[in-house]
Amino acid sequence: MTKKFFSYALLALALALGFSANAQDRWSKERINDWYAKQPWMAGANYVPASAINQLEMWQEASFDPERIDRELGWAEDLGFNTMRVFLHHMLWEQDQKGFIKRINKYLKIADKHGIRTMFVLLDDVWHPYPNLGKQPAPLKGVHNSGWVQSPGRNILERPDRWDELEGYVKGILKHYANDKRVVFWDLYNEPGNTNGNSYGGGGKKIELPNKRKYSLGLLKKVYKWAREVNPSQPLSIDVWTSVGKKIEQMSAIDRFAYENSDVINFHCYSSAATTEKTIKELSKSGRPLVCTEYMARPHGDGTFQNVMPVLKKYNVVAYNWGFVAGKSQTNYPWSSWQKPFENEPKLWFHDIFRENGEPYKQAEVDFIKRTTGKQTL
Repeated sequence: MTKKFFSYALLALALALGFSANAQDRWSKERINDWYAKQPWMAGANYVPASAINQLEMWQEASFDPERIDRELGWAEDLGFNTMRVFLHHMLWEQDQKGFIKRINKYLKIADKHGIRTMFVLLDDVWHPYPNLGKQPAPLKGVHNSGWVQSPGRNILERPDRWDELEGYVKGILKHYANDKRVVFWDLYNEPGNTNGNSYGGGGKKIELPNKRKYSLGLLKKVYKWAREVNPSQPLSIDVWTSVGKKIEQMSAIDRFAYENSDVINFHCYSSAATTEKTIKELSKSGRPLVCTEYMARPHGDGTFQNVMPVLKKYNVVAYNWGFVAGKSQTNYPWSSWQKPFENEPKLWFHDIFRENGEPYKQAEVDFIKRTTGKQTL
């Protein structure tokens, strides 16, 4: 067998398996750990300004609010936060690529001014499956995250023949910021396969795609391939989100794919300090740095900053809590508010740190965060 024939055979096999000839492998353990060793301990929040109910309202030209973003990221800087996780949306790219990039650039300039690097999230399977551009709905009274939307949503997810429509968006964003030092990580797909069964008054499954996880895994594999073909200078990751406290061998197929293909292991853990530590120890078997992209639901196993944040710092895990300012997203209300909306603000907030005017929900909590990040000493 000639070398030329052997090369053609390998190319044909790669194409048959769905991999491009120029796709890159994930970073080696040596490379990612060397990169991570050069970073400071990172802490921040999942960020949407108080004026936006979802990703679309945050980024669309008519509602983009750089003045508020500047003010709120100033509060983040004051806490000692040095990174934020921020969601994008494919419809914004389709609507106005140049304008979208212009607004992302404006956001990154503001964040950089405050010493904050960003983890961008490209796709999301959580909350409403039918996103629409234009004016977004008002929040439902007393309901947690009542207007967040999925990307791409059911109309594309249930049509594998339409998945390639997303390639331009995924590659376009990645290529544009592939060497931008203000971008620290990429999160390719938030909670792929989430069926949102507790949302929409308990009726999430009635409007969700049946057998959603099968479709999400198929799309996820395509998105991952496209991202590796771009090969940005920042680490790539996918959420491990259904395996809190579980052994690696007990992972779902989606979590297993995320675990086996991410440069850094990106996970969610809305639970107690003990469960968080247990999850960290299990995922550390990967030999890779860990990034906790969602934590801190105060009533869940007493999952407060005071209990969980020190565990993340102890193990040098990047810490992104959910929620920053209690605005139109209303994530200070609990998930259960979908079943029974609140008439008044809950006494114990679920997420979030500040009110819209910058007043802390709990001053003692803010002081604790500052001490943990090193922004404030005793």
